[in-house]
Amino acid sequence: MAPTDSGRPLRVLLFIHSLHGGGAERVAADLSAHWAGMGRDVMVVTQASAEGDVYALHPKVRREVLHTAGEGGGLRGIWGNVQRVRALRRVVRSFRPDIVLGMMTTASVLSVLACAGLSCRVIATEHTHPPSQTLSGFWQRLRRLTYPRAASVVALTRGTADWLDRHVQGCRLAVIPNPVHFPLPRAEPILPPIAGDGRKRLLAVGRLHADKGFDLLIQAYAQLAASHPDWDLVILGEGDERGALEAQVREAGLERRVFMPGRAGNVGDWYESADLYVLTSRFEGLSNTLLESMASGLAAVSFDCDTGPREIVREGVDGVLVRPNGDVPALCKALDAVMSDAEERRRMAQAAIEVRDRFSAARVLQKWQELFDGVRGQGR
Repeated sequence: MAPTDSGRPLRVLLFIHSLHGGGAERVAADLSAHWAGMGRDVMVVTQASAEGDVYALHPKVRREVLHTAGEGGGLRGIWGNVQRVRALRRVVRSFRPDIVLGMMTTASVLSVLACAGLSCRVIATEHTHPPSQTLSGFWQRLRRLTYPRAASVVALTRGTADWLDRHVQGCRLAVIPNPVHFPLPRAEPILPPIAGDGRKRLLAVGRLHADKGFDLLIQAYAQLAASHPDWDLVILGEGDERGALEAQVREAGLERRVFMPGRAGNVGDWYESADLYVLTSRFEGLSNTLLESMASGLAAVSFDCDTGPREIVREGVDGVLVRPNGDVPALCKALDAVMSDAEERRRMAQAAIEVRDRFSAARVLQKWQELFDGVRGQGR
């Protein structure tokens, strides 16, 4: 633990919209727990209430709720953001953090505005690749205005950092990936994996959202199903695209071969029951599910998104990167090759578990410590 100049423990505030589920939300819970366990004073501030939280906070992490969640455009939306900035600034002045960490774009922008003129250092973070965001022109302009005023802007991948360097000029950029935790935590809901009956499982995990490309995956699997009669497809997750994806499965006549059981809090059990992991996202930040599946000992076949998978998968060592991104025939070819070769799957799976070390919490926390030391050393 690195104390402040005054001798008291480093004080860190993380600001995020909610803890209602999602990759950045889980990272906020994980980082705050690590830092609290190191003896730091840590507070997590959310706009939304604790009702509906998916991720529990460490008992030593303080929680503050602003009760400022809600959408609105025009003047109402502007006034709502003024209220958010005021509410966050009151908490910052009371808690007196050394570091304020904005989790995701809007929280980062609001953090910079709320901390203007205060002695704390603000670190902004981007958890998705910006071209994949549905971000209004208003928030894009605010990002260009505020990010250069942050002590640092953290991207999960080098690709995102390069994009920010080109489009949000003047930022002090750092690249820090998410850590992978193994064994994986268990939480509700617990869904027992489909009973092992000698069949092989091709597994995909994620929100049922267009960005995840599960429609492309079903297209590819429909072309492979006949030539791989002992393989089933499991898509684990929940979301707005469920109806459309189920209709696609029915139209392909694959109701007995494609399973969509919902969201599972025991996803580790599903990785263990699978034979191959597949990621078909149109866009990715740094894929937590890809890290988790490989840490669980699965070889991976993944689209080579603009960012993310290429920084995790080592081509031909622990997985296959499919190019071009979104190309179903190329995906079919890659899946067919790996599904057909049990020895190759085993070889890549053995190498895949090295992500436990490559993306370990210890390595990632060391990067955060170096960043904290650097931003605290910036001239006031």
